[in-house]
Amino acid sequence: MKKIIIHLALAISVFALHSCDRTFEEINTDTSRIKDPSVGSLLAPIQYEMGSYGYNRADDFTFDIMQGALDFPNEGNTFSRYYFNEKSGAGYWDNSYRWLKQVNDLKKYAAKEENNNYLAISMVLNAWITANLTDAFGDIPFSEAGRIEEGILKPKYDKQKDIYVQLLNDLKTANSLFDTTKALSETDLFYNANANSQTGILGWKKFCNSLSLRLLTRILSRNGEVNVYERIQEIVNNPIQYPVFQNNNDSAVLSLSGISPYLPPIARPQDFTTSRAAGEFFVEALKNNNDPRLSLFFTKAKNTAGVDLGYKGAPSGYALGTVFDYQPSNLNQNLAKAPLKVLIMTYSEVQFILAELVNRGIIAGNQQTFYETGVKSIIEQWGAVVPANYFNNAQLTYDGSLQKIMLQKYISLFFVDHQQWYEFRRTKLPVLPNNGGLQNGGVMPVRFMYPTTTKVMNAENYNAAVQAMGGDHINVKMWWNK
Repeated sequence: MKKIIIHLALAISVFALHSCDRTFEEINTDTSRIKDPSVGSLLAPIQYEMGSYGYNRADDFTFDIMQGALDFPNEGNTFSRYYFNEKSGAGYWDNSYRWLKQVNDLKKYAAKEENNNYLAISMVLNAWITANLTDAFGDIPFSEAGRIEEGILKPKYDKQKDIYVQLLNDLKTANSLFDTTKALSETDLFYNANANSQTGILGWKKFCNSLSLRLLTRILSRNGEVNVYERIQEIVNNPIQYPVFQNNNDSAVLSLSGISPYLPPIARPQDFTTSRAAGEFFVEALKNNNDPRLSLFFTKAKNTAGVDLGYKGAPSGYALGTVFDYQPSNLNQNLAKAPLKVLIMTYSEVQFILAELVNRGIIAGNQQTFYETGVKSIIEQWGAVVPANYFNNAQLTYDGSLQKIMLQKYISLFFVDHQQWYEFRRTKLPVLPNNGGLQNGGVMPVRFMYPTTTKVMNAENYNAAVQAMGGDHINVKMWWNK
């Protein structure tokens, strides 16, 4: 309970969302909070909670905004119609800061125990969570956040550029700290580095540098202000010093058995598909590929007589008053059932990053090979088999365009937190249809508004941030997106 009070005072509103079903006595005799925990005990809860929350954000937000799925039938104010309000990003803000505090504890105890592997991991986790948070809001509390012990109750908002520079520097430092001869002391849900130091710690090191490539690609437009191209080339040209994902086994994945405490993020699979339809754009993109994951991702549509129509989604943001003469495809409930794998960052994403960097002339390499490997590997990551001669399909054959890369990257980022949204804002690809019912002038929102709590409880710093950014509304572009 003490931590809840502290975070509220910090004005970052990290109310403990899971405390609502705990009794008063449990809250006040919380045996899960150890005064001096071992550093290893802090890792798995962060991985589980933030990995699961990323899954839920894909389900609750990204599917709608990026036309993967939509509330159906529904003609109200929804993300699929580009409707945002001050509450839209509040949960993301709260949970991210809640677990960044735990990451900071991990860093503190790693330093106390002089454990460089946990220290490096804390930097990777901090970069992963913080980058997603600043990409959602813009300027955010960073350098002063979570420093209540030092008397900082109202943290300043750091500029996004400064945040990115620090995160990238941290990731470079983390890369140098990893020691593959030393195993982790306790459970590691991503790489099992507690059981196998060589492959496990190397997996973390690859995640570290792959994440660096994600962040560097996100800020390509700011090369010059930051040495983006130089840092990319440093990583790509020195694979021994800066290893990145080399196959699907390297992907950062949270495997959930369904056995307590590693339960699936959605308790009841039927809730995953209630009042929902698959998005027409996403369904058609996979149909055009003859994608072997169609049955893994979707159910089949039916007409009013119950006759099977194959895979047919509903148009996201459809015009008000539209009448449907069919029941659209829905998402497959198996996507919400354990055992399941929550994708944090995949080998496929790295391949599409490399394909884009070659396409833009930033690095050398064969962009077609990177592209095809990206397509093939994500299909296999989902447990499907790539058909023979798959790339003979004209819809898939690489034509040298960035548009083709980004369409397939969009598909590959299915269920990866907010990444489809961030990448669309960066590249405006793939081109998403306006089906007649979009709000905000049909323009994709580029950020969440700051939550009400930070406006009230950290007003001075909030106002300074809003003035620096040019406003606090959903169309204010942030530093990397200008």
